[in-house]
Amino acid sequence: MRVVVQRVRYGRVRVEDRIVGEIKSGFVLLVGVTHEDTEQDAVYLAEKIVGLRVFEDGNQKMNLGILEAGGSILSISQFTLYGDCRKGRRPNFMDAARPEQALRIYERLNQEFERLGVTVETGAFGAMMDVELANDGPVTLLLDSKRVF
Repeated sequence: MRVVVQRVRYGRVRVEDRIVGEIKSGFVLLVGVTHEDTEQDAVYLAEKIVGLRVFEDGNQKMNLGILEAGGSILSISQFTLYGDCRKGRRPNFMDAARPEQALRIYERLNQEFERLGVTVETGAFGAMMDVELANDGPVTLLLDSKRVF
């Protein structure tokens, strides 16, 4: 499971000119699921993301987690995170999980965030979406439940 974590001042996602998810400060997440992923990957990454200390404290040091900073999460499913661009010019998406598996694991991730006390908004799974955000910092991190970077 791969997640691009972006610390933001705000984020919103639209489907057909209708806002379906919106947050003020917090994280915008782009979430990709692959075939081998299980619900344990979702639990692991939810705990990792909620525990990240990347929000500034009173001394302007990245020392606070999302809960301490009062932030929310905008979670957006993004199968293209598993696009393989090594051959040719058109990405191959064979490593992305089938929609029914990806949806189940993506929903588990979002449930874990809520269980951990974070407010979660989402995009629309499988839809064409317009995502708008103001990256704060910028702070952008790539997490993968299977790899250490």
